[in-house]
Amino acid sequence: MGDADLTYDFRELLPFVEAFRNGAQFVMGSRFRGSIEKGAMPGLHRYFGTPLTTWVLNRIYGSRYSDIHCGMRGLTRSAFDRIDLKSQSWEYASEMVLKAARLKLVTAEVPVKFYKDREGRLSHHRRMGWLSPWIAGWLNLKVMLVYTPDSFLLRPGILLSAVGVLISCALAKGPLTIGSVGLGLYWLLFGVTCVTLGYSSIQIGVLARVMHGLRPRSLNRLHRVLSYDRGMFLSASAVFVGIVLLGILVYQYLNSKFRLFEISHPAIFGLLLIIVGFQTFCFTLLLEMAQR
Repeated sequence: MGDADLTYDFRELLPFVEAFRNGAQFVMGSRFRGSIEKGAMPGLHRYFGTPLTTWVLNRIYGSRYSDIHCGMRGLTRSAFDRIDLKSQSWEYASEMVLKAARLKLVTAEVPVKFYKDREGRLSHHRRMGWLSPWIAGWLNLKVMLVYTPDSFLLRPGILLSAVGVLISCALAKGPLTIGSVGLGLYWLLFGVTCVTLGYSSIQIGVLARVMHGLRPRSLNRLHRVLSYDRGMFLSASAVFVGIVLLGILVYQYLNSKFRLFEISHPAIFGLLLIIVGFQTFCFTLLLEMAQR
């Protein structure tokens, strides 16, 4: 398959045929390993957009593509069925490459020639004007965000949560001084924010895995570890401890005639436990629903 705007010559398909004969399931053309006719590709595409998005995808999946946006490619019928394309616009081409890498299909890359617009005909990018590369870039970014929850949700979420837990636990009792550095209320609030955002990101990432059917074995292990009963127990325990810590502050507030003379770090930590407990409760319910 390829762009039907005369920028590719379909008479040069022999390398694709040979790759399929050698066992490839998905064959990508590469304009950078082949040749690009002068004036065929705008500088923004050639030196920035395509190399950047190709590098990002290779980093995420450990693939070795040199040109993920080449308009000439091929795949077997079984590979097409497994990829199960969902996109309705340009981004289907990126979805195809992403899913081929994620499914670990047998892939190959062959050099192709990329020609400039033939006389009397404009390629699709030129017809859409200067905004075209930015639209294409946005659509490709959307596909990467949607189909790679591990890289954009789970891993950042784990990092944020780890930083937040470390800071919040260290300051749960009160301010802390390390050398000449004082860590007080604002650092505690920063830690609480990190935990809240990070934990939410982890949960959404796991649910995205469930929606896309990614790594079912790891999800089954998670479901065994965080069963419905354990999830409910953990969420109830966190909320209970949080209410106790918050209750101490309320008791002091009532005994001091509705005045607070100092900031209560334990109470703020208690609020964090209530938030995390409620999130765990909701996440456990959703995970249980997804497994049915």
